[in-house]
Amino acid sequence: MLIYGAGGHAKVVASILSACEERVVGLFDDDWQNVIWPDQCILHGYDPLIMPIEKLIIAIGGNQARRQVAEKVVHSFGLAIHPTALVDRSVRVGTGVVIVHNTVVQAGGRIGDHVIINTAAIVDHECILGNFAHIGPGATICGGVRVGECSLVGAGSVVLPGVSIGKECIIGAGSVVTRNVPDYAKVAGNPARNID
Repeated sequence: MLIYGAGGHAKVVASILSACEERVVGLFDDDWQNVIWPDQCILHGYDPLIMPIEKLIIAIGGNQARRQVAEKVVHSFGLAIHPTALVDRSVRVGTGVVIVHNTVVQAGGRIGDHVIINTAAIVDHECILGNFAHIGPGATICGGVRVGECSLVGAGSVVLPGVSIGKECIIGAGSVVTRNVPDYAKVAGNPARNID
């Protein structure tokens, strides 16, 4: 597997792949000359001709940056799902998805492309996560929630059942979201309120 990115999230993705007995054979990064990587692999700026049949994971935590990289990558995308994650077999999982240690994704959900479900997050039944969304560590997404494209649900947040979060939203860490959040909004608190 190839990884694009060399920061902290890339180390988590490498850990997931290792736990899945998947070897990281190459690492792409825009600043590759300054990358110190603990494992032996090819380091380079992105080049579609390097190992073109290997699958790739974009290991960048920022939603916008991850989307920009996805638009230029020619490689096929893989999945990184840690063995401790409990993902119901009925969940539809997109491409390039990263599901981190000790997460739970319940029945009937849909996970878009390049979504990150971070450490110990819970995504309950029938949730829909848009492309490039990021569910932060320890967040709880209750049943029937929709999270729009490129939205971030911060660490430790709770989103109540049936709530819809628009695209490119930021939900502050530790927030309790009790009602719908429009596109591009930034909310935080308990209950979550607009902070723009």
